[in-house]
Amino acid sequence: NHTEKVGRSNYTTVTMFILLGLSRHTELQILFFFMFLLIYTITIIGNSLIIIVTVHPSFYTPMYFFLRVLSFIDICTTSVIVPKMLVNFLSQDKSISYIGCAAQLYFLIFLAAAECYLLVAMAYDRYVAICNPLRYTIMMNRRVCFSLVLLSFLTGNVVSVVQTAWVFTLPFCGPNKINYFFCDISPLLILLCTETSLYEIQATTTTVLVIFTPFSLILLSYIFIISRILTMPSAKGRYKTFCTCSSHLLVVMLYYGSGSLIYLRPKFSYPQDAKKLLALVYTTITPMLNPIIYSLRNKDVKRILRTIMRK
Repeated sequence: NHTEKVGRSNYTTVTMFILLGLSRHTELQILFFFMFLLIYTITIIGNSLIIIVTVHPSFYTPMYFFLRVLSFIDICTTSVIVPKMLVNFLSQDKSISYIGCAAQLYFLIFLAAAECYLLVAMAYDRYVAICNPLRYTIMMNRRVCFSLVLLSFLTGNVVSVVQTAWVFTLPFCGPNKINYFFCDISPLLILLCTETSLYEIQATTTTVLVIFTPFSLILLSYIFIISRILTMPSAKGRYKTFCTCSSHLLVVMLYYGSGSLIYLRPKFSYPQDAKKLLALVYTTITPMLNPIIYSLRNKDVKRILRTIMRK
């Protein structure tokens, strides 16, 4: 029994949620378990290797510092979602406590928002390196880099506290089945037994601040970067410079694209199954692809990785 009576009325409050997962077909659960176990393993190993490799003295640059932080966030993000999902694939009990659901939502929003702003910091680093190379070491010193990362985490925390507090101070009075594989804003809004139009406006505003504003800043930085690249006299120089930005640009498109489609209109917009697929992109697929994207396009990372593998 996941609800309890409150007072003498028929009003009930939810004390636990049921995560219905990706699919209700029981024959697919084992397949999903091994598939996402593999994805999770690749994500943890790949991002851990990026962190280990870029600690090497030859990688003491702002770009690799931001990359280490990005890998750390990706490990945390997928760890918030996938372990519980793996347990639910094999268990008949797919419940999650009220507090557990709130905690999962808080950490997911916190890490997602922090990553959005971290990607802005990475774009700014590339802008300074390409458009102001002579002032790069001054403009991107350690203090600036640490401040940008700290600002990303502080912003993520503020956004997450506001969003989580707002959702979980509203009444859930049944049903308690979440048609999703983790606790997220979109499926939780459907379970609220109160008017949510005000919250949807607030959520849309937050989406603009957390997704579209950072994306606009990244887009603006790449307009300047591309303009600078086009003025380079050497075709080889243009290609080499563009390659240093292409990995970051690909990650940005994957992450912001899936996130904006989900959270622009949190309660309606797309069918729930489509939202599940989009959510998989930024919670499991992108964290797995990030180390692959960055390592495949970086000769220094590949060189250190080969050295580690030989040892």
